[in-house]
Amino acid sequence: MTLSKYHELAPGLTICRALTGLWQIADLERDGTKVDPFLAAQSMKAYVDAGFTTFDMADHYGSAEEITGVFRQTYGSESAQFFTKWVPSPDRITKDQVRKAVETALTRMQSEQIDLMQFHAWQYAHPSWVDCLFWLQELKEEGLIKYLGLTNFDTAHLNIVVNSGIQVVSNQVCYSLLDQRAAGEMTSLCLKHGVKLLAFGTVAGGFLSEKWLGKPEPVLNESLTWSQMKYKRFIDTAGGWAQFQDLLQTLDGIAKKHGVGIANIASHYIITRPAVGGVIIGARLGKSEHIADNEQLFSFRLDEADESQIKQVLHTLSAIPGDCGDEYRKPPFLTASGDLSHHVESFPSPYPTQKGSDGRTKALSGTIWEDIAGFSRAVRKGNRILVSGTTATHGAKAMGGNDPGAQAHFILDKIEGAIQSLGGNLEDVVRTRIFIRNADQWEPISRAHGQRFGGIQPANTMVRADLIGEEYLVEMEAEAVIEPKNA
Repeated sequence: MTLSKYHELAPGLTICRALTGLWQIADLERDGTKVDPFLAAQSMKAYVDAGFTTFDMADHYGSAEEITGVFRQTYGSESAQFFTKWVPSPDRITKDQVRKAVETALTRMQSEQIDLMQFHAWQYAHPSWVDCLFWLQELKEEGLIKYLGLTNFDTAHLNIVVNSGIQVVSNQVCYSLLDQRAAGEMTSLCLKHGVKLLAFGTVAGGFLSEKWLGKPEPVLNESLTWSQMKYKRFIDTAGGWAQFQDLLQTLDGIAKKHGVGIANIASHYIITRPAVGGVIIGARLGKSEHIADNEQLFSFRLDEADESQIKQVLHTLSAIPGDCGDEYRKPPFLTASGDLSHHVESFPSPYPTQKGSDGRTKALSGTIWEDIAGFSRAVRKGNRILVSGTTATHGAKAMGGNDPGAQAHFILDKIEGAIQSLGGNLEDVVRTRIFIRNADQWEPISRAHGQRFGGIQPANTMVRADLIGEEYLVEMEAEAVIEPKNA
């Protein structure tokens, strides 16, 4: 029995499980060369005619959205699905900016509705990502967006989203034989809430292919494509070129057994993992197309022996550190350049601050309680930062629903944002205090604290308390000490 080529991502939205990724449009155009939109649209038509009906793009993938608009006007859109992403700057975003971003995508794509709008947040300590998602949901209710998704969200923050009433159907993440971060808690959470994973990186920028089997290690420099520079960093982090060659040899044997290519085995393995709705395979429209090769994805099934061999070789690789999306938020930055220099210029302060005449500086998060009760989210005096008791409140909203872990992570984001705004980091925290409503919920709250402070281990107290506000399951406060830079 072969693999089904199509999958219902959400009610009324059936997609091809091998999505055609258009990120390489930006790669083709990075030297100033403009891709001919009509020739590129013809290439898209060839994919659609072959049954590869689903395309994935973003606001920053060069002219990909404009090419899609040419395709829609030239060939129609009834038989295809067009997904895009919005990747705003890591700054405070206004409601008008959210609408403008969606309207810009609609204009470029010459469409009245976006099939799936996927949102990326550069940092969680800045609260603007929450506002953006709620405003995107309003535009969904207005009809400008059919479905809302995420991209590069980690498990903790996907959990916050789904428990806060934000309706998302997918999370696009790196998921490959080299990168198994999505296989654990992320998959479990997605299965629990009916969220599908859209996996990119399954062929590792072309490294997972016969082309690199038995070949010398390439030099990581500008002679490689952006995708190759990025995934060479994944290879290095997963154990290096020698171990990567062992993986290729294993895949080559399985590929020959089924009469397909190594890339087919690599993508097929991921497409058959739990919670995966589809894999995204890049196309250099008009330059390098893989229609016939992609068709082979659905011509076979891996048997138990195949699965066992793959799992054995995966155990020899080093795990990619962190959770999904961490490669864009913390070292090691597994990007083409090895940092965020080609993505963002700087990270602004999460919260506004006010300096007082007595040498103290206040950080304000903007919740209604700060005005009502007359307190600051945090205060810095000298080298000490004191963070007030903090709940999962955003403006007038309670985040995280009835999930204590989701509330705890949102609180820790606020604490981190307050400390950053006053010149510190979570690593500077020396004490935390945790107040919980229900004693039997200590474990998910403790685990959230452990995920954020595991390598820091501040002094900590947890007590059961009669919290104010029935919606709140946990409250936390923190103290940080900023050591002099020349210490």
